[in-house]
Amino acid sequence: MTIVRWEPLRELSSLQSDMNRFFDAMFQAPAGGGQTAQLRRWTPAMDLAETEDAFVLRADLPGVSQEDVSIELEDTVLTVSGERKSDHEHKGEGFSRVERAFGAFSRSLTLPQGVDPEAIAAQFTDGVLEVRIPKPEQRKPRRIAIKGEQRELEAEAA
Repeated sequence: MTIVRWEPLRELSSLQSDMNRFFDAMFQAPAGGGQTAQLRRWTPAMDLAETEDAFVLRADLPGVSQEDVSIELEDTVLTVSGERKSDHEHKGEGFSRVERAFGAFSRSLTLPQGVDPEAIAAQFTDGVLEVRIPKPEQRKPRRIAIKGEQRELEAEAA
């Protein structure tokens, strides 16, 4: 019988490899190459910045045309969705490796109450989508005058 020293890091590496294979099988396209092969999970990178008067959302959408992007506002939820289509061809022979992700995406964020939907503007330049969302006007407390009887106090003579 051979005594083998137990190395916990080797076991952890083995577990990581197993988990990687599991997630690859779950989220990547099947090898068959049919219609389902074109549906991969893709999440574009987005930044949200706050300026003095607006929120600015920038999304990197390389390889996506403007016509394949949709921006919707429902209540206070802004949703950017679309699809990056696959540009590789399936060939009858050989094997090709596809690492660039493609497929449908959808990202949502909640905006503060009072945003004017008509004031939201979007621009698509060089694969970068920029959405400018003007901040709602701050509601300032308003002083309310109290109306009622006004009595004139007469000085009482002593």
